[in-house]
Amino acid sequence: MSTPPPSSLAVWQQFLANCTEAAGNTHPLMPAGHLTRINGLVMEAAGLKLPLGSSCRVLPPGGSPVEAEVVGFNGEKLFLMPSDDVYGLSPGAAVVALETPSPPPLVGKPPPFRRRSVDKAKLVPVGMGLLGRVVDGAGRPLDGLGPLHAEALRPLHSRPVNPMSRAPISRTLDVGVRAINGLLTVGQGQRMGLFAGSGVGKSVLLGMMARYTEAEIIVVGLIGERGREVKEFIEQILGEEGRRRSAVIAAPADTSPLMRLQGAAYATSVAEYFRDQGKQVLLIMDSLTRYAMAQREIALAIGEPPVTRGYPPSVFARLPQLVERAGNGPDGGGSITAFYTVLAEGDDQQDPIADSARAILDGHIVLNRQLADAGHYPAIDIEQSISRAMVNLITPAQFDLVRRFKQLYSRYQRSRDLIAVGAYVAGSDPMVDQAIQLMPLLEKFLQQDLSDRSSIEATLAMLQQIFPSIG
Repeated sequence: MSTPPPSSLAVWQQFLANCTEAAGNTHPLMPAGHLTRINGLVMEAAGLKLPLGSSCRVLPPGGSPVEAEVVGFNGEKLFLMPSDDVYGLSPGAAVVALETPSPPPLVGKPPPFRRRSVDKAKLVPVGMGLLGRVVDGAGRPLDGLGPLHAEALRPLHSRPVNPMSRAPISRTLDVGVRAINGLLTVGQGQRMGLFAGSGVGKSVLLGMMARYTEAEIIVVGLIGERGREVKEFIEQILGEEGRRRSAVIAAPADTSPLMRLQGAAYATSVAEYFRDQGKQVLLIMDSLTRYAMAQREIALAIGEPPVTRGYPPSVFARLPQLVERAGNGPDGGGSITAFYTVLAEGDDQQDPIADSARAILDGHIVLNRQLADAGHYPAIDIEQSISRAMVNLITPAQFDLVRRFKQLYSRYQRSRDLIAVGAYVAGSDPMVDQAIQLMPLLEKFLQQDLSDRSSIEATLAMLQQIFPSIG
């Protein structure tokens, strides 16, 4: 065979290069199904087999595509939960598996085209580039500050750390709030619940902890709250000081229940990333109740029966799966100290979500409406609140101070009506007499101005001033 001339060889080389480029840009053959039904929040699709948790896209003719996730199946039918509005969808619309990961690409690193494997975990952007930013449950910026400069992609869902590998809770975390630092001491890696009805100051208390904590990184998950409160929390409560070291994931009430679930999981994934980098992380999630309600919406929509006040069993299975991802990492590593707000409907502390959360958390802080109505802020009910890890974090001398404080405060509250009407006779009960004498100091200790930060050292010094004989 004769050798082609150099000019012909160059043409063939260019032709092969063009073919290679064209082959790399082709879309591989993907299985596709079609939309058969929309029943409330749930879409039904046929002709496609995907495992639970897979992401897919509904392609209506001439309309905008709608992303969805497989949340259940029945025989050959798939149940899909949309993450966007479903307006414009029609019967028979094509349903295909997503080709690319759902999060936006890393800045400066365009992702190579590849078909998304159906068993591949959903990935979300994480890293230092999230600090000072506000994103939604899918990692899309909401603050208008441009694209995210994320460092890595991390699975949205992950397994908790092996309990035998976790470091014990042995170091205190200063949150800057006197009543918590002194009487409900929190340790690094502890999971606490903030139980409150509506309008008793839980968001303000969370903002104080976010601004004054000694934690290096703050991750805030605003799940299912009013959209108006998102901006108020960031600008007025969190403030510029807190926002600089915070990553905020917002999935307000008007988003789909799928996005609300994903927002909570995303906030936990961001906290896990920083924990794995050896950082001390404060995770604030407002609220765990809205997370449970989102799961209830999905479960009821696909036919799961309600068992407890309208909540299906999957809700109570989901809560520990989310909460157990927080906590300490292995010895010598970072930690996630988490505060989950729990909305007690009608101030009912026996609400099923509140009762379930109390059992899986490492303590609870109860906010009292009567204290809030009386202008007592923060409205922490010391008698009903407890930190289960506290005994391992404080000295015996401080424990004696705390015990004496609670004894006198509780004794005064039980005798409050008698004292108010003048029916109590001085000298009848020496402890009540001492409680009446010290009550102004006890209330001053429990109340704290929003702009006032109280370190653990300053808190302990104030306790010792109230009870000098014990200190």
